[in-house]
Amino acid sequence: MPVEIRSELRFILNGRDVALRDVAPDHTLLDWLRLSRLLKGTKEGCAEGDCGACTVLVGRLTPSGGLVYEGVNACIRFLGSLDGCHVVTVEHVAASDGHLHPVQQAMVDYHGSQCGFCTPGFVMSLYALWMQSPNPSDQQIETALQGNLCRCTGYEPILRAARAISSYGNTDKDPLLTERATMIARLKALRDGARVEIGEGKHRWIVPANLDDFAAVLEASPTATVVAGSTDVGLWVTKHMRAITPVFIAGLDELKAISVQDGVVSFGAGVTYSEAIATLSHHIPALGPLITRIGGQQVRNMGTIGGNIANGSPIGDTPPALIALDASLTLRKGAERRTIRLEDYFIAYGKQDRQPGEFVEAVQVPIPAATEKFAVYKVTKRRDEDITATLGAFRLVLADDGRVAEIRIAYGGMAATPKRAAAVEAALLGQPWTEATVEAAMEKYAEDFSPLTDMRATADYRALVAKNLLLRFYMETTSSEAPVQVSRYEAA
Repeated sequence: MPVEIRSELRFILNGRDVALRDVAPDHTLLDWLRLSRLLKGTKEGCAEGDCGACTVLVGRLTPSGGLVYEGVNACIRFLGSLDGCHVVTVEHVAASDGHLHPVQQAMVDYHGSQCGFCTPGFVMSLYALWMQSPNPSDQQIETALQGNLCRCTGYEPILRAARAISSYGNTDKDPLLTERATMIARLKALRDGARVEIGEGKHRWIVPANLDDFAAVLEASPTATVVAGSTDVGLWVTKHMRAITPVFIAGLDELKAISVQDGVVSFGAGVTYSEAIATLSHHIPALGPLITRIGGQQVRNMGTIGGNIANGSPIGDTPPALIALDASLTLRKGAERRTIRLEDYFIAYGKQDRQPGEFVEAVQVPIPAATEKFAVYKVTKRRDEDITATLGAFRLVLADDGRVAEIRIAYGGMAATPKRAAAVEAALLGQPWTEATVEAAMEKYAEDFSPLTDMRATADYRALVAKNLLLRFYMETTSSEAPVQVSRYEAA
């Protein structure tokens, strides 16, 4: 059935309705706020989603009809992706009577700002945290601020401010709490079931009306750029100045489904890291710490696991872990669907088993049995918010006699695609799970990988790290002592 087409982008900025007809496909939210609306509290620092100075809140209706606000990086968020959303900038946080919001007042009282450039971003990240957890733990605060960088104040005054926010108590004037019911109604009114289509030719961009409409749009325009969270595509524009003809799919509820059935976690390709982490952490605990090391909170609120896979990057963080778990993909073109194993999706650098007009619709991840051992290790120059040098994922099944009954090892950053260590696996299979066996298998890495040297690591470093991660996995699966790498929270 044909859908209605609307040539107007509609969303709410702070308290006002916005309707735009002349919007370029690569127009970022940050540029529009600063240049068109003169809202200068939102800053540009890195233009790649790393520093957090551009943080704003985006409120969106959930599939269940609720309203959630999340911090996002305005510098890499495209304006066209905001149809039907509520954008909140730092200018909207203070009460209408001129008094500062508790988040702002705490930052003042606890000296959480010096030069002030990064302060609005910190305020917005803490505001999002405070709405979700009014009395957060130190770990929650630090996780929420992973994507906000400050080089003046140091983080301790900001942490003290974060701990004190709820003690101010005047939440009855908070704009996003007092107006929530009204805002839900306003956002629902914006949902007219229409496809948004603006521009022509290479300047055209589309927001599909629903999943079936997306399938039809992509089948008709297979060279279009599918944009879910724009955590990668945003950099194509801001850093590489590439032109895009986007199809924005972040608002498609059908791609947000998460289910657990018959020992398999299934989620739509549009599920963000933030939306997936609770379910995946519960059923596959090793994936939780991995997800919290993917970008900052703003990136995790935007980026999707489906996008991380579809992108095909050799250093994508989730594919090696999901390959080790023997995950599979549902691919769709028009009304046709097919399912393939994830490891078969990656063919060569920049090439995936995806036909023109076909897209990743869903991901299925088997849950390891209680007797299986599974671990993921990410190696970077800094612990948080850094790109991967090498990532190793391991799943082990031992027989009753202590021999290796099944072993799956996958790496990122070691080849042109995420790849299994087939020769290493073969050397371990059927052998006793001992240090001698592991050390012998480590010599087989040269048959599986010939890593490159780049800005993240040298080839020699990657080769050595890959071997040592297998040894670490062995040590952690055979010892009851503390983990090899101890976090400050485990130590406490």
